[in-house]
Amino acid sequence: MNQHDFLTMHNIGKLILIIGLILVVIGGLIWLFGNIFGWFGNLPGDIRIKRENFQFYFPITSMILLSAFISFVLWLIRRFL
Repeated sequence: MNQHDFLTMHNIGKLILIIGLILVVIGGLIWLFGNIFGWFGNLPGDIRIKRENFQFYFPITSMILLSAFISFVLWLIRRFL
């Protein structure tokens, strides 16, 4: 293992740790303030089909909104770092 491989693994370890911390913070916020996000998943455009023995749910609008938010946050991070 040369020096370059060590730095790459070191950076991957940092990235995994940061992602884990972000997930813990988001999980804590949802746990404490879950009722604030009650609208998410119930937006107009989210597909919900209920039959007698069958349920299908596909949150198209919610996922588009989430994708736009994540893209914006990543754009901000790349812009300022």
